[in-house]
Amino acid sequence: MRAYVYTDQSLERYAGRFVWLSINTEDAKNAAFLKRYPIPALPTILILDPKGNVSSRYVGGATAPQVRKLLDEAESTHRSRTQTSADSLLVKADGLAAAGSHADAAKTYEEAMAGAPKHWSKYGRAAESLIFELSMANDDLRCATRALELYSRVKGTASAANVASTGLSCATSIDKENAKRNELVSSLEKATREVFDDAKIVLSDDDRSGLYIALIEARDASGDDEGAVALKAEWSAFLEGAAARAKTAEQRAVYDSHRLSAYLDLGTPEKAIPMLEQSERDFPNDYNPPARLALAYKAMKEYDQALAASDRALVHVYGPRRLTVLSARADIFLAKGDAKAARETIVQAVDYAKSLPEGQRSERRIAGLEKRLASMQQ
Repeated sequence: MRAYVYTDQSLERYAGRFVWLSINTEDAKNAAFLKRYPIPALPTILILDPKGNVSSRYVGGATAPQVRKLLDEAESTHRSRTQTSADSLLVKADGLAAAGSHADAAKTYEEAMAGAPKHWSKYGRAAESLIFELSMANDDLRCATRALELYSRVKGTASAANVASTGLSCATSIDKENAKRNELVSSLEKATREVFDDAKIVLSDDDRSGLYIALIEARDASGDDEGAVALKAEWSAFLEGAAARAKTAEQRAVYDSHRLSAYLDLGTPEKAIPMLEQSERDFPNDYNPPARLALAYKAMKEYDQALAASDRALVHVYGPRRLTVLSARADIFLAKGDAKAARETIVQAVDYAKSLPEGQRSERRIAGLEKRLASMQQ
């Protein structure tokens, strides 16, 4: 969004009406902010009132028109002396979601939608938020079921993309023994493909890539290896086209992560090397290009080059993301056959995870690392 959306001239009209702030979630100095406003995924847009209360929240990528609508609605709600019950409940739900109370937030989004006026302009955003909160609460069956029910209400709008694709991801996570799973996967896959094929819905290339991922997950879940491979090849070609159309290095690098995933899935990690080397030259202080190079070289079984790339990433990475780089580094050592170095790396990761301040520190992440370390010592 920084490369494509926030540079849109149509947002200049809001310059004197909102105070804009970008939060680096990896920087320890922002730990207090993150404690108050947990960020479940990036990007997340929070609109705060002058007292610091959440008046609106949106998780995921958004187009410039979606951002404008979000800002206009938040400003209107703030200035209005009277609000509908649905508007008040939506603000409450956004606040609960921002505090990490996923189940309570989902319940409140449901209440807002149930009592909303017939042509409520915020219905689509509420539907997207509901499905996201159900997914965060790991309520996969209800997430998929409600997504399918809500899809007919948001069909043909930008909200349909997140409702269908997030619901599809939930459906593929339902226990395989559940009798409703296959029908939900099939129906939501059809809905996601319908959104994908609807030329009238304006989606960013990044969002369209997200639809590819959901559709590939569905093919994998259905055991359709041939269909999954075909989609991955189509996805890879799409991403290459999107990167070629980029006007700046920052815009091109937006697609690095998804392109690497596609190449790894297709068993062609070597195709990622040139683009990641270019990104490392373009952004020498960014840990992402060398961290991704480490993954590509590992897949190529070029372990020394993978470790060298990991070394470069560790120079620049900090905060919770450092744990991801260290975990990947341990994987490289294991693949190379150096179990001792792998254990030492996980010990380092555990120690670092415990040193993070509240707001960045994750007990669940620490427990996962300690469990991995215990398995290495057996």
